[in-house]
Amino acid sequence: MSKVKTKWVCTECGYKTEKYLGKCPECGNWGSIVEESVSFDVNFPKTKAIAVNEIEFENEIRESSGLEEFDRVLGGGIVKGSIVLIAGDPGIGKSTLTLQVSNSVAQKNKRVLYVSAEESANQIKLRAQRLNVSCENLFIYPQINLEEIKKTIEELKPDTVIIDSIQAIYSSEVTSTAGSVSQIRECCMSFMKMAKTTGTTIIIIGHVTKDGNIAGPKILEHMVDTVIYFEGDKYKSYRILRAVKNRFGNTSEVGIFEMCKEGLVEVKNPSEMFLNEHTQSSPPGSVIIAANEGSRPLLVELQALVGTTSYPSPRRVVNGADCGRVLQILAVLEKRVGLNLSKQDVYVNIIGGLEVDETAADLGIALAIATCSRDAVVDSQTVIVGEIGLSGEIRAVNNLEKRICEAEKLGFKKIIIPEANKEIKNNYKIEIVRVKRLIDAISACVSHN
Repeated sequence: MSKVKTKWVCTECGYKTEKYLGKCPECGNWGSIVEESVSFDVNFPKTKAIAVNEIEFENEIRESSGLEEFDRVLGGGIVKGSIVLIAGDPGIGKSTLTLQVSNSVAQKNKRVLYVSAEESANQIKLRAQRLNVSCENLFIYPQINLEEIKKTIEELKPDTVIIDSIQAIYSSEVTSTAGSVSQIRECCMSFMKMAKTTGTTIIIIGHVTKDGNIAGPKILEHMVDTVIYFEGDKYKSYRILRAVKNRFGNTSEVGIFEMCKEGLVEVKNPSEMFLNEHTQSSPPGSVIIAANEGSRPLLVELQALVGTTSYPSPRRVVNGADCGRVLQILAVLEKRVGLNLSKQDVYVNIIGGLEVDETAADLGIALAIATCSRDAVVDSQTVIVGEIGLSGEIRAVNNLEKRICEAEKLGFKKIIIPEANKEIKNNYKIEIVRVKRLIDAISACVSHN
């Protein structure tokens, strides 16, 4: 039995109200409140409480997707019966990724149903030929109706289902257009029930808004088990897969791919990728930092540009790092080092499109700004890592041994680390320089032109 109730719902964030409002009080958007009839089932299956030690489960609940980078982001593989949401900008490669995953899973004698709500079977076949995808266990199903999709899943009994995309699916039981808040909520709820009752793994593709958020109600992200963002510049070849929610793994892991003619190719050594254009004669303001993404270190190039401003208020432009953190570092440079930046525009950019939000990048940012301001250079064979406190001290960072080993493996000659990391021994081939304060770090690595 279903009940129908009329609500006013924000199409941007899913906020509900009993009457029309010109402006959504939750997200602040104007004209986004629309009237929708919400249908919900009042007959839920009966269950009983079970002692945790009596719950039976399979020893191996994870299965490999066939792509190591994808498995890494998921926490070691696909969990049976889970729902994974993959979101990203149009043209970034979401359909390519899921089609490659579908083919890899199908080749392991697993049935995969690829539901395409946006493309015809012929269009998918063209992409499959380009990606060399061909497997008798992979079924393509162009369909947008939820009820028909459920019937096909019940008949075919696939191990994995791909939904491309959730914004294009609609239910006949909901009186609103596809992509509306109520439609997305109803369809996702139906897929969630199916996954949990049958053990079918469901991977859902979702669109993002112009602000970079997943289109549809926020509840969509709460209902799924894993939320993954597929990032990158569609005009460049590299793509980054990042988990922002994962009930079965670490959310700090990233997977890195390169978009080629044959599809997405895994990048086994991302540090080399991010440093492929790094030259031996680095210009002022260019440094190498050791970032940590999940369980692995990444060496990336960070650049800063400082110049006299032509505006009443100097500009602060940051790409790939936390802007608030950069402003804090600028304050420390002015107060503790004596660097006058009040009339200087400052630009900070992390090469390669990687987002680095950890504090271990502080020292690299500070040295890039300081060297550019003083027209000095940091040795291109030097790696920098360290957190900066407000008094100018260099604070300890975690996973430092892995960062040192990565720098040594790639042939760097020197690494500047916090003196506070007392556990690090001098038993590496790479030269280790320990610094206590920011001004000491500047003196240790800067050489003037």
